[in-house]
Amino acid sequence: MGHRSALLRDRGTTVGWCVLLVASVLAFASCTSKGSQPTARKGEGGVPVTVALATQRDVPVQIEVIGNVEAYSTITVKAQVGGAITQVHFREGEFVKAGDLLFTIDTRPLNAMLNEVEANLAKDEAALGQAEANLVRDTAQQKYAQSQADRYGRLFQSGIVSKDQAEQMRSNADALAAGVKADEAAVRSARAAIVATKATVDNARVQLGYTTMRSPIDGRTGNIMVKQGNIVAANTMDLTTINQVEPIYVTFSVPESQLPDIKRYMAVGKLPVLATPQADATAQERGVLTFVDNSVDATTGTIKLKGTFPNTDHKLWPGVFVRVTLRLTTQPNAVVVPNQAVQTGQEGPFVFVVKTDRSVESRPVIIGARVDQDIVIASGIQPGETVVTEGQLRLAPGIKVQIRDASGRPAGKKRG
Repeated sequence: MGHRSALLRDRGTTVGWCVLLVASVLAFASCTSKGSQPTARKGEGGVPVTVALATQRDVPVQIEVIGNVEAYSTITVKAQVGGAITQVHFREGEFVKAGDLLFTIDTRPLNAMLNEVEANLAKDEAALGQAEANLVRDTAQQKYAQSQADRYGRLFQSGIVSKDQAEQMRSNADALAAGVKADEAAVRSARAAIVATKATVDNARVQLGYTTMRSPIDGRTGNIMVKQGNIVAANTMDLTTINQVEPIYVTFSVPESQLPDIKRYMAVGKLPVLATPQADATAQERGVLTFVDNSVDATTGTIKLKGTFPNTDHKLWPGVFVRVTLRLTTQPNAVVVPNQAVQTGQEGPFVFVVKTDRSVESRPVIIGARVDQDIVIASGIQPGETVVTEGQLRLAPGIKVQIRDASGRPAGKKRG
């Protein structure tokens, strides 16, 4: 019994020490938790926030969309006559000027054809000369025969010659007159043949001219699709394409709701268009709006526009996507704040404004256009007022704030 009582006393002592140890741990944890709570309200005077001043400046009113660069004109070079390509006079991707020689096709078959039709022309001209000579001869004979027939007719009336002689002279004159008419028809036929042959000669010369293909525009050549030595057929093969890139178009679409503003500002003057390649934000090109489509796309509710750019340094390339900024006008003395200062609530956009006593108020605002990292405030904020840009989630009207700089330290404090 004594041994059992001692064992129970030892167990009770152990349990007591365990309870005491748990209580100590809980007390230490409670003290640690209290010591780790933020002291913003007591030690630092409010909720830490980052702020910015509302400023006033001239703000451009503009539309920003994504557009596509389009060649000012695109020419597809085709062979207009068949034959073997004997020479290519440019390199792929090379810039060419209007009139520069591009391809040469074998001229020998067409030269032979031209020589043949020129010989036929000479033959027809000789035939015309012969027909005209026959006409002159037969006309002279007909005139003599006519005079003889008239003279014999008078002699027959006088009874000097017989009727047979007079009629013979008359029939001879009539025959020669018919011969003259035939000669005149032969002359007309020869002249018509010459006209037809001259047309054939002209066509042969045109066909021969097609053997040398020249660039109709200034531009950059593309891939050569038919190499030197290959046979081409007329009007069936694309030999290469040429894109005119000086000037160049940038095509883009804007919502139809923007169309009235665009038309109104276009009536005042030319609207500038800025194009920035997505791969190089520093390569900004400036042009002017030159085209507004004549109808709105009913499926998308947008209207197509085009800006024309000089592109003398070739920074814009056909097919490239660019960021397009269409500048309509400039809004003077606009109040702007950073984008992140504007919050959205159940009643619309609002801004937390820091008052002189470092308390905040929730101010409803009417917002305007976004300009880079700022947004225009149409009403609700005055220039020079301080607005909260970070830390709004912990704020409510009337709460005191502790203004911190961008690094998170209280404003005005230096590093220790």
